Amino acid sequence: MKNVAVIGAGTMGNGIAHTFAQSGFKVNLIDISQEALDKAVATITKNLGRMVAKEKISETDMNNTLANLSTHTDMNAGVANVQLVVEAATENLDLKLKIFKAMDDATSADVILATNTSSISITQIAAVTSRPDKVIGMHFMNPVPIMKLVEIIRGYSTSEEVTNTIMDLSKQLGKTPTEVNDYPGFVANRILIPMINEAIITLNEGVAGVEEIDTVMKLGMGHPMGPLQLADFIGLDVCLSILNVMQDGFGNPKYAPCPLLVNMVMAGKLGVKSGEGFYSWGHGTKELILSDQFKK
Repeated sequence: MKNVAVIGAGTMGNGIAHTFAQSGFKVNLIDISQEALDKAVATITKNLGRMVAKEKISETDMNNTLANLSTHTDMNAGVANVQLVVEAATENLDLKLKIFKAMDDATSADVILATNTSSISITQIAAVTSRPDKVIGMHFMNPVPIMKLVEIIRGYSTSEEVTNTIMDLSKQLGKTPTEVNDYPGFVANRILIPMINEAIITLNEGVAGVEEIDTVMKLGMGHPMGPLQLADFIGLDVCLSILNVMQDGFGNPKYAPCPLLVNMVMAGKLGVKSGEGFYSWGHGTKELILSDQFKK
């Protein structure tokens, strides 16, 4: 397997494309937006440049990685002659089902179709294709080039052969693949996202402020990043979407999103991607600056 397509040029998609290309795979990065593709290539180039500056890779490695990458706005052209397609579009069920239907129609029957979904049922996604045995979850962690974990999620019909192929492939990328079963949120987000939601509830109830909550979790629990800073980094819209998937999937009120989270998403305060969430991100420094909304 040497030719891979990645659908979606956002944060996760460009990180996945970067990782495959750096590992020697030919990668077709696909998005309906040329602007998103240009931004993704610029991000990959900048991140590779940082790695060169830190002497983690050579200039030749950087050039080879970029040479392995091509961009496409036409999905049919982008998935021609690949052995694997990794979907990394927005965490929206209807959109993912639409993409998988189109991927199924556009690729030959032996191509493996993977999704980077962080919570949606692999079995449900596989059901809209004619090859449910070749549909699998590859849930990468952000930032993809740095984080070692890939959650490998088998759908109800995913074959042993496809699972083993993707486990081996993940190792070729320098990752640690971990197989989990197909339940809402899988393992990572089933544990992480309710913790983030509880931190937002704690803030909303006035128990403590943003900085205090994050400080307790960093210094008391050894977390490298507090839950509210992490929520900003993940994207508050993504956190909300995962909570909704888990609440629908389990029917358990413990997964109900905090009203503050819902309001922030409605107001467009999504965290790093929008420039503001619990913290302000438009200042261009690494300093943590509270959003005006949460200053005392």
